[in-house]
Amino acid sequence: MTDLRTDLGEAVAAAFAAEGVDAALARVTTSDRPDLADFQSNGALAAAKALKANPRDLATRVAARLEADARLSSVEVAGPGFINLKVSDAALASRAQAVAGDATQAGASGVATPRKVVIDYAGPNVAKPMHVGHLRSSIIGESLKRLFRFRGDTVWGDAHFGDWGFQMGLLIVAVGDEGKADAFLAEGDGPFPADSPVTLDDLERLYPQAAGRAKEDLAFRDRARKATAELQAGRPGYRALWAHFVAVSRTALEREFGALGVTFDLWNGESDADPVMAEMIAHLETTGLLVEDAGARVVHVARPGETRKKKLADGSVIEAPSPPPLLVISSEGSAMYGTTDLATILDRRKTIDPDLILYVVDERQAEHFEQVFRAAYLAGYAVEGTLDHLGFGTMNGPDGKPFKTRAGGVLKLHDLITLAVDKARERLREAKLGDDLPAAEFEATAHQVAVAALKFADLSNSRTTSYVFDLDRFMSFEGKTGPYLLYQAVRIKSLLRKGADQGMTPGPIVIAEPAERDLALTLDAFAQVVTEAYDKRMPHIVAEHAYRLAQAFSKFYAACPVLIAPDAATVASRLALAKAALDQLEIALGLLGIDSPERM
Repeated sequence: MTDLRTDLGEAVAAAFAAEGVDAALARVTTSDRPDLADFQSNGALAAAKALKANPRDLATRVAARLEADARLSSVEVAGPGFINLKVSDAALASRAQAVAGDATQAGASGVATPRKVVIDYAGPNVAKPMHVGHLRSSIIGESLKRLFRFRGDTVWGDAHFGDWGFQMGLLIVAVGDEGKADAFLAEGDGPFPADSPVTLDDLERLYPQAAGRAKEDLAFRDRARKATAELQAGRPGYRALWAHFVAVSRTALEREFGALGVTFDLWNGESDADPVMAEMIAHLETTGLLVEDAGARVVHVARPGETRKKKLADGSVIEAPSPPPLLVISSEGSAMYGTTDLATILDRRKTIDPDLILYVVDERQAEHFEQVFRAAYLAGYAVEGTLDHLGFGTMNGPDGKPFKTRAGGVLKLHDLITLAVDKARERLREAKLGDDLPAAEFEATAHQVAVAALKFADLSNSRTTSYVFDLDRFMSFEGKTGPYLLYQAVRIKSLLRKGADQGMTPGPIVIAEPAERDLALTLDAFAQVVTEAYDKRMPHIVAEHAYRLAQAFSKFYAACPVLIAPDAATVASRLALAKAALDQLEIALGLLGIDSPERM
């Protein structure tokens, strides 16, 4: 289904071509002056410059070719050569009717050539509770997964949690020192106990203690490094204990992700790449990519002559390779973070063979992914351009620094969600919303409001920027917030229910009033919004549209009585517009990972 901007763009391009001008210059955009026109084309200015002609004269000739187009009520030339296009009421009504009849796509279209896409997001770690730092990756990744599926791609969302690195060695040694897993740590091949005595509370307590101790106690650190290497080498007891760590941690992870409405097709960890590790190392050796470096083994990824300035501890500055080599095998013989990421690319090629892999990870990891991607291209595990790190900014406190608790610690994600639900209950009661709902439905609504507040606050910002966490502002039912969007959706649902109770149903759409025009134009814009968000991999573009749509409906609702319209045809038309707005709003919210309640 084609939107008006695209259709008119083709007509303007044909008119430019008829005047001997490159059709590529005939770009049509939404008007900067909606009071004057719906769309505009500024191509005459650039074209006239190339032709050494008068831009207004060229624009006038192009406009003359468009005047007979039945979709346009007016074509005017303004200023030095801007072409202003106003769509006819009939064309708008036809387009709105098409959007209203498209319940699954709401006027948007799919990609011409669907791809196989893996989206790597969330990235929680075994034994570590999820905290606010995991929020953005989870929310952005989930939204991108939904957006790519909506356009027609086959998508795998992968949690890719950390379960194979140094933290595992730290935990094995820490658990052993407390005597909690003697049966696992003793030499031998088992049998091992069916259940581990180690709980999630133990893991959350022991990991920070062990990590802190490793910084001070070199002997403890070396024991942990040795344990990591032995785990990765396949020591049976360590593998059995590690499996318990993973199972216990996953239970908590599923709870937090479930509360946020975040799901995964793959629950793979770094360890899932272990079966291809030996093959990868052998291949890197055979191709000469893996080389010795100060007792470790690395892949040099910098191009010849590619350097950067590096400041040394003594304050001097030297030229160093840019980016630095990818560390593959440590001096202790352990696989590193980059090793498992590189092996994961190889594993995904073997099992899925994706056309594209997206990594939704903090922008501060940019250099790491540049190293891994370059190594993957050098080794032939991926084709240039098929790996993309979608970095994002941080969620900050009022001081502009990454969000912390009042005590200065990292806030657990579970505590953040609880805090948001508590605030949602408070706001619902203050607004006298949901007072007549049964207790269970009120609680479910409060949870939906809380999740909408958190997700929209995040996704309404460009993923590349940071933002300040302000729960009071996020939870408002007024302004650019998730709760405001839910309120508008619920209001439309209530309107449609009242109409149905009175025997009124949606019918043919007729556009007559300015607020009806604005709403129809906003509905039309969704196709372009989805395409742009998909191409740029920026969910905030969808969030912006959802807010504009809610505002357009609110203005329509205030200016155009629906159930008490002067005649049955107008009632049916406005009910159809309201239903189209609801369908598109819920689809847009769904792409953001937000569900709306039936009542409030």
